[in-house]
Amino acid sequence: MNLESSQHGTHQLITVNADRIDAAMAIAFKDAMRAETADSGDYVILDLGQVKFIDSSGLGAIVASLKQMGPGRRLDLACLTPDVAKVFRLTRMDTIFGIHASLEGLAPRQAG
Repeated sequence: MNLESSQHGTHQLITVNADRIDAAMAIAFKDAMRAETADSGDYVILDLGQVKFIDSSGLGAIVASLKQMGPGRRLDLACLTPDVAKVFRLTRMDTIFGIHASLEGLAPRQAG
């Protein structure tokens, strides 16, 4: 699972560079998230802007990532595509995670 991580002031931004988080990717995603957040601060934002599909295993992997971070730490989600946002709404996981429509104001813009 290809994740990119960078520190932005008070939060760590982790970008998922994959178009799916499904049963085939769930374990690799959890392992990669555990590695990326092991030494991070208390606030992590997961950029899902490239993810076009997520199934129940992928959703479970994101929830597991939140749980493994431990109490007192926060995992928010950003840039959800319409299909991914729908999964979070239907499962009511949008009440568990803070969800940001964009990274605007959350992290400095990347030159590109």
